[in-house]
Amino acid sequence: MASEVQARADFSRIRYAQCWEDADILLAALDIQPGDTCLAIASAGDNTLAMLTQAPARVIALDLSPAQLACLELRVAAYRELSHAELLVLMGSRAGGDRLSLYHRCRSQLSPAVRSFWDHQPRAIEQGISSAGKFEHYFEIFRRYVLPLVHPARRVAQLLKGGTLEQRQAFYAQEWDTWRWRSLFHLFFSRRVMGVLGRDPSFFKYVEGSVSDRILQRTRYALTQLDPAENPYLQWILTGHHTTALPYALRPEHFDLIRHHLDRLEWHCLSIEDFCSQIGENCIDRYNLSDIFEYLSPENTATLLKALVKAGRNGGRLAYWNMLAARSRPASMRHQLKPLTALAQHLHQQDKAFFYSAFVIEEITK
Repeated sequence: MASEVQARADFSRIRYAQCWEDADILLAALDIQPGDTCLAIASAGDNTLAMLTQAPARVIALDLSPAQLACLELRVAAYRELSHAELLVLMGSRAGGDRLSLYHRCRSQLSPAVRSFWDHQPRAIEQGISSAGKFEHYFEIFRRYVLPLVHPARRVAQLLKGGTLEQRQAFYAQEWDTWRWRSLFHLFFSRRVMGVLGRDPSFFKYVEGSVSDRILQRTRYALTQLDPAENPYLQWILTGHHTTALPYALRPEHFDLIRHHLDRLEWHCLSIEDFCSQIGENCIDRYNLSDIFEYLSPENTATLLKALVKAGRNGGRLAYWNMLAARSRPASMRHQLKPLTALAQHLHQQDKAFFYSAFVIEEITK
């Protein structure tokens, strides 16, 4: 069964060069147990790799895009061949070193097609592979051309220092939340501009209302209720690298654990619908579904959820994000999926990838 999004979007280039979902809340939501079989939307691979820290028996990563799977495969090679410090340089999290030389040390671990893919992208490697996606280019334009019109570098640096809740709230109200900030934010993060420069325009098919209003509300939350000094996603958006925080998979305490479990990971260029039709029943314990339902109609969402339940085991969990289109299990599936609403809302309040409007956790009951 073909995916709805497969017919509407272009998957020939890197769309996301890093995962823009918070693995900390993902792992808390899924509660992966040793020996579990897990299914993940690959994206760039960071959160798929983060899942390995929980010692599952198997992690299966799927993506419709060979370019996205090339991101995952290069990461796997880097974990095998590089030190943690070198990995951060190759990714672009840290400056220093010859990234092309680091890439060539990983190159022998790549399949021929992925080797060819990255061989033809030396500039992307030199800039750090986490900068290579359309979405990251979108943030680069914001950082280089829009943000300086609003706030000088010293004010950005002050924001990223964080502080107490009271200090953050006062700084936002008195220094950051200017009319110029709001005006340019609404322009740059509008449906039209984001569709042209950031996400595929087709991804907004099921979005209603103002895109920029909702993202601005969540941004205000991230800059005040959450601590910018602990937020790697915000730091990358505003500086183009990580300053005082790293995403889960890139933290030093997780490096050896991920490397040790790489043989439990596999990846396939396949839609999740096709995978579910092939895998059989009662096979999957945990699903990392990214924001896949954002791009599906309510009818196709229900169809896919039924397939996931069929392929899943009783007591298994699904975790996914809503950014702009509200999606969750329909009432007709109330006997098959139980929403873990309190846990989801609690974790969403901690979500450092702040632009999502909701986080959904559902448990299989059959």
